Amino acid sequence: MTFVVTTPSFSGPVELLLHLINSHEMDILDVPLAPLVDEFVAVLRDDTVQLATDDLSEFLLVASILLEMKSQRLLPGRDSTEPDEEFVGWEERDVLLARLLELRTYSALADAFVSLFERASRSFPRLRGVDDGFVVTPPDLLAGVTTALLAGAYLRGIEEKPVPVVRLNHVTVDAVTVAETVVALSQRLPSMGRLSFRALTANLQSRIEVIVHFLALLELCKLGLIDLGQGATFGDVQIEWLDAESSLDLGRVDSYEG
Repeated sequence: MTFVVTTPSFSGPVELLLHLINSHEMDILDVPLAPLVDEFVAVLRDDTVQLATDDLSEFLLVASILLEMKSQRLLPGRDSTEPDEEFVGWEERDVLLARLLELRTYSALADAFVSLFERASRSFPRLRGVDDGFVVTPPDLLAGVTTALLAGAYLRGIEEKPVPVVRLNHVTVDAVTVAETVVALSQRLPSMGRLSFRALTANLQSRIEVIVHFLALLELCKLGLIDLGQGATFGDVQIEWLDAESSLDLGRVDSYEG
């Protein structure tokens, strides 16, 4: 079946329209393509007309060619320009340099192809195929999968995920500060005489208490109220109160945080 089209500049078979455009007897810009498509769609919707698959494919092929030809005319590309139009205004030296770079690119590409051909010539393809009777059976990826399992996986995928909660009930927070320990030691040390740090912290239960006592002693030493000494390497730290009658000025104690 030959599909006949009617346009302001042409009326006849669509194949003839394509032939006239290819032979430059008609200009593609003078042929509107929208009416052609509308007429073809109208024929498709007509229940009284039965079109074969070959006719449908033939029209789609011709319509695609016409659309491509008109697109190329409406949107001119690089090929529609003159070969040297892009070099207008350039100096002759620049033009020659551009041509030289272009030729060097083609030469490098040719060398690359030669290298590939030489490498391919050293390989020998397998001439014999798979032996007769050799059957490769792929594993059944859906073995054991039922609709119930698929439904369960879908429900698990769409269910709302619980918000992660960081629980700190197992963390023990010791309410002990350096400032409080400084005040306590300033009241105890004047009456305890010279003693070691080990003896001072012998009754403490936790490590944090030992650390806070050590920092408090450093603070008292900085204030000039005690003297710290160590007779030998890794030996016991000796503590001695310097003035038993002096009172601690709390305003001189630095505050610690953390």
